[in-house]
Amino acid sequence: MASTTHVPVRSCVGCRGRAPRTQLLRLVMSTGGELVVDDRAVMPGRGAWIHVDPTCLALAERRRALGRALRTSGSPDVAPVREWIASHEAVRVEREATVPRGAGTTDCKGG
Repeated sequence: MASTTHVPVRSCVGCRGRAPRTQLLRLVMSTGGELVVDDRAVMPGRGAWIHVDPTCLALAERRRALGRALRTSGSPDVAPVREWIASHEAVRVEREATVPRGAGTTDCKGG
């Protein structure tokens, strides 16, 4: 019998899609009542998972899903999360721009 490794799966509160935990971002409420990005997914407390995508954040905000998922009254301020996603996206775009396209590839004849 083949053994398979277990991959934790979570649901995005924005698009409601399921994805491996490593592809989602965990959000928690801090002790001060502010919404905080838990990029290492180790902070204590109830968390909500979301894709690292501004459209999922906008969906979650429009549907007021973060307040329900975190069991808080009202909708939390998502500005820190929006800034974190924007900076993360900027770093990703910059990293992709520095890698030359086609570097290290060969054609079908090996040359």
